Amino acid sequence: MVTKIIEHERPKLKNPLFIEGLPGIGHVGRISAGYLVEELKAKKFADLISSHFMHYVLLQQSSSVHVLKNEFYYLRRGDRDIIILIGDSQSIDPEGHYEISHEILDYIKKLGVKEMITLGGLGVGEAKENPKVVGAVSDDDMVAKYKKYGIDFDAGNKVGTIIGASGLLLGLGKFYGMKGICLLGETAGYPILPDPKAAEQVLKVLVKILNIKLDTSKLGKRVKEMEDFIKKIEDMQRKAMGQMMQQQMPKGKEGGNEELSYIG
Repeated sequence: MVTKIIEHERPKLKNPLFIEGLPGIGHVGRISAGYLVEELKAKKFADLISSHFMHYVLLQQSSSVHVLKNEFYYLRRGDRDIIILIGDSQSIDPEGHYEISHEILDYIKKLGVKEMITLGGLGVGEAKENPKVVGAVSDDDMVAKYKKYGIDFDAGNKVGTIIGASGLLLGLGKFYGMKGICLLGETAGYPILPDPKAAEQVLKVLVKILNIKLDTSKLGKRVKEMEDFIKKIEDMQRKAMGQMMQQQMPKGKEGGNEELSYIG
């Protein structure tokens, strides 16, 4: 298995805060972090590619191909700079989640990161008119630091597990000398359908923490623009997973040895 970070620039950053927003339930983290990147004109400096992402490229309208990847951006913010990680996908297997998380943590440690904020969705089974933002922390003292921002810290009674990068980066970060908080926006729990309301609530909390001004009025439009791309990725992942499962099925006694074929 191969996970590699391709660096385009090595920025010198002041006491950087790391923010992760990758696809997940309701795409809450991806929407929130992506909007931050676009509105604040963050600069990309590295890509992460991995064999733990789906084994295909997306064909765009221009007939060019798009490789699934995660992207690192940075923002200069006075005495504290920001690194933001967004991307197309997370790992399709547990081993990959650990490998990718370790690669990310090792890389951002070299950039001077000691604190992180991870973003995600909390599936509650129904759409909320005013979704709460639930917080989970790596260290107990982080609750005192962040409780003034209106975060619900009753996570122990609401969240059983945090699956994927948002949880693993937070938990494994302790072994890299990093503390952090995970902000989870309450959402219905649909992995494919983006939830702009939950993303907006997470963004509002994030903006307070970062002490920045951000116009969220264009969030709905951004989500609409994302929907087709998200649906395309999800459709391709389902098809690829279906092919993988069929290839692993035992051959039948009669006519069970037909080879699967696909464009690739």
